[in-house]
Amino acid sequence: MAKQPMLKFTQIDRDMPQKRDATMRREDFDEIYAEFADAKAAEQASRCSQCGVPYCQSHCPLHNNIPDWLRLTAEGRLQEAYQISQATNTFPEICGRICPQDRLCEGNCVIEQSGHGTVTIGSVEKYITDTAWEKGWVKPIVPAQERVESVGIIGAGPGGLAAADVLRRAGVQVTIYDRYDRAGGLLTYGIPGFKLEKDVVMRRNDQLAKGGVEFVLNCDVDADIFTAIRAEHDAVIIATGVYKSRDLDMPGSGLPGIEKAIDFLTASNRKSFGDKVGEFDSGQMDANGKRVVVIGGGDTAMDCVRTSIRQGATSVKCLYRRDRVNMPGSLREVTNAEEEGVIFEWLSAPKGFLGDKAISGVMVQKMRLGAPDATGRQAPEVIEGADYVEEADLVIKALGFEPEDLPGLWGQPELTVTGWGTIKAKYTSGATEMPGVYAVGDIVRGASLVVWAIKDGRDCAVAILEQMNSKATLAAE
Repeated sequence: MAKQPMLKFTQIDRDMPQKRDATMRREDFDEIYAEFADAKAAEQASRCSQCGVPYCQSHCPLHNNIPDWLRLTAEGRLQEAYQISQATNTFPEICGRICPQDRLCEGNCVIEQSGHGTVTIGSVEKYITDTAWEKGWVKPIVPAQERVESVGIIGAGPGGLAAADVLRRAGVQVTIYDRYDRAGGLLTYGIPGFKLEKDVVMRRNDQLAKGGVEFVLNCDVDADIFTAIRAEHDAVIIATGVYKSRDLDMPGSGLPGIEKAIDFLTASNRKSFGDKVGEFDSGQMDANGKRVVVIGGGDTAMDCVRTSIRQGATSVKCLYRRDRVNMPGSLREVTNAEEEGVIFEWLSAPKGFLGDKAISGVMVQKMRLGAPDATGRQAPEVIEGADYVEEADLVIKALGFEPEDLPGLWGQPELTVTGWGTIKAKYTSGATEMPGVYAVGDIVRGASLVVWAIKDGRDCAVAILEQMNSKATLAAE
């Protein structure tokens, strides 16, 4: 009888890839986790219980066939594991690095509920596709047959890139328009290298370009350009994401030294590419030698505090108005940040800023958690008389993002938006109320996860293909 390769969670403990020592990783922007070796990846994959109802799969937005590629990894059949992984996910090596697995697949692992520790799904996913790149299994797109139809995609973030991949494999002509000089959106300029090294993103961009996707970069779409794009293509996908930063309207909020998270992270990532960045070189966006205070509790705030540490800040503190349990960011990222020297001031919120010609401190009010708000989370309440001043030379606002006014910017009043300013589109297809115009990702959902943008892009591409095929059938009759 063949030896059972799975269900070894009672014999083998959960084991993550080795994490670099915090004192070492503070000094650079390299990824903090090492790669699994073949034997370790197979060992950890073999812990999967192959349960009849795989909650890991049902709680993954892409519904990745996780149990199957774990089994194939445990059996040493890595190329097949890669093929299964790639079938549902355009960028598995990216999701393996940046998805909050503790809230999605791993957080719903059955053996975790029984006290054995979740399968290290994200690390195995990353290992499979990194191996596929190393072995040459990842090939440029070669459609079986070219089609005459074309699609224009506005935005080169994960949603737009995922849609381009699916469409191009079907032979559709695809052009992506993006305001930045490199494709990738927040993958390129918003997420630091210690979570996602930039060559990982660039090689996917190269794969799409070699497969026939045309990139039009440094293209800031306005009313005239949108009209031209719509006239040029059979369909248009809006995948711009949400980049408008939420702000604070309180005393001193206009002082120099108070910066937006997206500007701070973009400047840092540009420096990692070797670009000349005036805002960084002048010291404005450089945390070196400064007392840094980051306001917010999401993943963007975690990126800012950990970036500040690497830039050489003398101290880094994070103010969040709720407690650790109620914060929206990944708890794994909080742990990494604490290891690297970040101090979290829980139940703390700003009420104003101090300074003469530049920021010198944050007026902080202490909070307690009261009754649940509309979302079901306990609402923070101010504790009267508990205010204090947090000294600061640089304050970074990581308060989340809102959509830009695209109907106004593009002169398209018929592009309907919701009450939140996001584009009104069908979640199943991305179709908007404008004929031939679709929208995917954060510009529809609001600020969300990369994995949801990938799902939206793939679903939208499938819907467009179905529409094209339907028209072709009617024309042939």
